[in-house]
Amino acid sequence: MKHLPKHIRPRWRYLAVGIESTPEAEIDRGAFQRELWYAAGNLLGDPGSAEADLTVYSFSFADGHGEAIVRVRRGETDPARAAVACVSAIDGEPVGVFVRGISGTVRACEERYLRSGAGDFEQRHVVFADATRQAVSRDEAIEISMPSGFVSATELDFE
Repeated sequence: MKHLPKHIRPRWRYLAVGIESTPEAEIDRGAFQRELWYAAGNLLGDPGSAEADLTVYSFSFADGHGEAIVRVRRGETDPARAAVACVSAIDGEPVGVFVRGISGTVRACEERYLRSGAGDFEQRHVVFADATRQAVSRDEAIEISMPSGFVSATELDFE
């Protein structure tokens, strides 16, 4: 089968997406793709979702922090950003999903917007709600383990 001429081939843009959740969350590529399709379908409808053609190109997630590259058709980046912003939970785990930037190639997207690891984090004990509790500290955020789940805080909350 012959390739299409260059002027007829679809043109793509790549969204660098950051994902944050609790440290114990386990999220995989398939679950993220499914939630992204549901969000796009609910927000844009079937025709809009098909025009945007959101596809997870690469994905990594560990220790409550992850990143993905989402492929989208050129000219559909604004609806795609809105659909990404509508994802609030993946497999029942609450998540924060945000677009770090948009690029015309995968390589430029990785170099400009994505980090090569999950970030530095450390486990420690903190005093919160009149008790010593386990916590995970990453950058400026602290996730405190409570009986009902995790609570997020910053260094300023402990001063």
